[in-house]
Amino acid sequence: MDALTKLLSFLIVLGVIIFVHEAGHLAVAKAFGVRVLAFSLGFGKRLFGFRRGETDYRVSMIPLGGYVRLGGENPDEVSDDPREFLNKPRWQRILVYIAGPAMNVVLAIAIMTGLFMVGTDVAGEMGREEAVVGFVAEGSPAGAAGLRPGDRLLAVDGEPIATWDDLFVGVSFSPGEPLELTVDRAGERFSVTVVPEEIKPYGFGDIGVFPRTLPRVIAVEAGAPAQGAGILVGDEVVAVDGRPIANPNEFIEYIQEHPGEQVVLGVRRAGGRLEIPVVPEEADGQGRIGVGLGTYARYPPGEAFVQSLRFNWNITVRTLGVLGKILTGEVAAKRAVSGPLDIASLSGEAMQAGVDRFVYLMAVISLSIAIFNLLPIPLLDGGQIFILLVETVRRRDLSLALKERIQQVGFVLILMLMAAVILMDLSKRLPDGLFGGG
Repeated sequence: MDALTKLLSFLIVLGVIIFVHEAGHLAVAKAFGVRVLAFSLGFGKRLFGFRRGETDYRVSMIPLGGYVRLGGENPDEVSDDPREFLNKPRWQRILVYIAGPAMNVVLAIAIMTGLFMVGTDVAGEMGREEAVVGFVAEGSPAGAAGLRPGDRLLAVDGEPIATWDDLFVGVSFSPGEPLELTVDRAGERFSVTVVPEEIKPYGFGDIGVFPRTLPRVIAVEAGAPAQGAGILVGDEVVAVDGRPIANPNEFIEYIQEHPGEQVVLGVRRAGGRLEIPVVPEEADGQGRIGVGLGTYARYPPGEAFVQSLRFNWNITVRTLGVLGKILTGEVAAKRAVSGPLDIASLSGEAMQAGVDRFVYLMAVISLSIAIFNLLPIPLLDGGQIFILLVETVRRRDLSLALKERIQQVGFVLILMLMAAVILMDLSKRLPDGLFGGG
């Protein structure tokens, strides 16, 4: 993947997310009659823009954020003008701060609603399912440990798990470290040791097990046998030549073993069952019909919105759970935090994979930025809201000196956090041992 693709993808993802975030602050501030001096995408020197009324809309040099500058936002700038930000009631100021993260949540919900409506590969939805092994990748740590399809995974290092999300959290942040899995196989309980292999460059661990799921068609190649046979995106393959299919690997292997021979696919479509004959073409001695497989879902608008709410709620719960594990030292921050280099790589990969993967990533990042901005860290929206809530409970403002000290501490914390994230990004891409890597 070339650097230009990564850069372009990164700028599009962050540009849209930042624009939506700052537009939320802008809209609510103007709705309450606050004087808005500047709306900027990026920090630093102004590159270009335009002025409308009293507001300067600009694009600035450093594209790693943005801001809305409000009149009278700093205590030393306050006048008697009722339009100054600090002259507004606290509840209005709280809503102005909340509006940015809220718009990021709205963006995530809107994107996922749209994806569910048009139909998309949503493998992440399997995270809510029970951790029952559907298939085991050949040569994987799970295969070496003797795991088999049908095994129910009960615990990771003594920590009980119930879903694939739980397993993901238990395994992903321990690459190269032996883990004890508690397994139930047909009522017999036993333990095995697995060592997750590291997925470069992101540092996640993987043991090579996948959910028990029927293959769904997520793409049909133009001119391929599948298209000629009438196979459609969204078809669920339940059988081939009358043999039930338990997982995508079984289907792929059967097709590969029958080049040039007619096979009959049993597919589920729109609640009905169809039998579709197709002749796999030969490619390098193996059969292929030209379909992409995944976990595919399509819903009407109302149900798509509900599924989107559930999806975003699950992501939020998972994110907060990982943050808790970072704070308690159960998970290394390096394994769980993605910085600009990671986001650029992921964005480039998603763009090459297709529009649905690209906007899916945008939704997840938008939600993550909303959660991060609501943390009670000074200078972030959450920190400003926390101070306003404290003042509301006290029924009087904190002293100007205390507020300045809090802002100074917040500025230092943000700089330290940015530096740490960039170093963690670099450490994933450099030889072990640098920056404490290993």
